[in-house]
Amino acid sequence: MNAAFSPPFTPPDRLIPTLRQDGYAVLSPEGVSEWLGMPISELDALHADWFHLPPDDYLKDGGRYRTRRHACFTVDGAELVQVPHRAHWQPVEYNALHGGMQRWFAPMQEATVALPVWRRLMHALADAASGLRGAQRWYVEAHQFRIDTADGIGRPTPEGAHRDGVDLVAVALVGRHNIKGGETRVFEAGGRRGERFTLTEPWTLMLLDDARVIHESTPIQPLVEGEAGWRDTLVVTCRTGEFQGD
Repeated sequence: MNAAFSPPFTPPDRLIPTLRQDGYAVLSPEGVSEWLGMPISELDALHADWFHLPPDDYLKDGGRYRTRRHACFTVDGAELVQVPHRAHWQPVEYNALHGGMQRWFAPMQEATVALPVWRRLMHALADAASGLRGAQRWYVEAHQFRIDTADGIGRPTPEGAHRDGVDLVAVALVGRHNIKGGETRVFEAGGRRGERFTLTEPWTLMLLDDARVIHESTPIQPLVEGEAGWRDTLVVTCRTGEFQGD
């Protein structure tokens, strides 16, 4: 098994300067708690959702390893609004495998998006985006993913190393069980520098300046053959101007 490299954690008070300097930053679970001003137990309460995600019926590689839900919001200062449920759309320039198609995923649970910790997380991510691009209205998409190993292998990023066509990408590890792999890789979009590390602790949070870096996660396999394995993540994107596809 390949050795797992620990993420280069950033103190919460250095989050924006690190994003500006390196194009990405990673907060430890303790750092996330400090950044949000809420205990990690509040975020842990979200994890039950991941055990009841509907299948992703749009995988073009024929896989059955991904389940997910999706929701969209606007954040403008103190105002957070969930918009009517809509399709997720990306251009082929950013997603060669699944771009150019409207993908209607199941909506997130109403009780989840009403939780104070969820609303606080959305505001904090919009604030981080404003730290990069300036204060403005943000168009936010949230995706709950489970990648499993029921067929022997699961691919967190079947499209390969990519950008998402947004301003800020946030990837939170919600949990992982009985797997190997799932290494995170971040590369300069216009250079040769790259980093690799593995998110292992629940509610470790990686933020990416999508204009400057590309990212991917390597496939996962079961650590113990014959036993279920999975990797749960929350991916949130912030985009200026409008949602993609508008």
